[in-house]
Amino acid sequence: MRLENEVFVVTGAQGGMGKETVKRFLEEGAFVAAVDLNVDGVEETDRLLPIAADLTKEEDVAKVFSAAFEKFDRIDGLVNIAGIAQPATPIEEVSLADWEKIMRVNATAPFLTCRAAVPYLKKQGNGVIVNIASISMVRPRPGLNAYIASKGAAVSLSQALAIELAEYGIRVNVVNPGPADTSMLGQFTAKDANIEDTKDSIFKKSVPLGRLINPNDIANSLVYLCSKEAAIVTGSIFNVDGGRGI
Repeated sequence: MRLENEVFVVTGAQGGMGKETVKRFLEEGAFVAAVDLNVDGVEETDRLLPIAADLTKEEDVAKVFSAAFEKFDRIDGLVNIAGIAQPATPIEEVSLADWEKIMRVNATAPFLTCRAAVPYLKKQGNGVIVNIASISMVRPRPGLNAYIASKGAAVSLSQALAIELAEYGIRVNVVNPGPADTSMLGQFTAKDANIEDTKDSIFKKSVPLGRLINPNDIANSLVYLCSKEAAIVTGSIFNVDGGRGI
């Protein structure tokens, strides 16, 4: 098992990518603290700890890591999947409140979780952090201005931390998913657009390999980046996008 007996905090654990990632990590022998705003229906086991938290709040983030450490007695890594979309909106119609909400969830929350995780990882002398960004940061789409800016911030933070934390044996990487077949994909469409038609006519056709990215594609990349197979990989931006970023 590639993650045997290692402990990971996974945020956004109730979304499409998050659920699949938690499942794959458990299959690979990990212990998982599964974090989301709502974890109703997720049963705690000896290997799985569901934690409800608002990751934009410092006190909630602190509780996540203390609860994970209390149950599992160590923390080996953090996988930040939690995020929100932006309906395609011309810049002049984006409110300050919308901008700030997207930045809080997609940029500030990863800052807070990384900041909280690092003392645990430094203490044991190793660890791994992977932040989910987006291929739209590489190849932007019109109207996703705030979302793309927030993901760019997450990438820059990740690379800054990779160089800062290397001396402590802590690796930090980024995964850029392409258009993924999850409920979140429809949230990127304009308000009056047909979601299913847009999936086929815009998102699917933008992927050179000819299909949307599956949650399992992302989960498998995260297993690799968090495993010892990637022991020398840090500061990398891993595009899991079917060629969308080319």
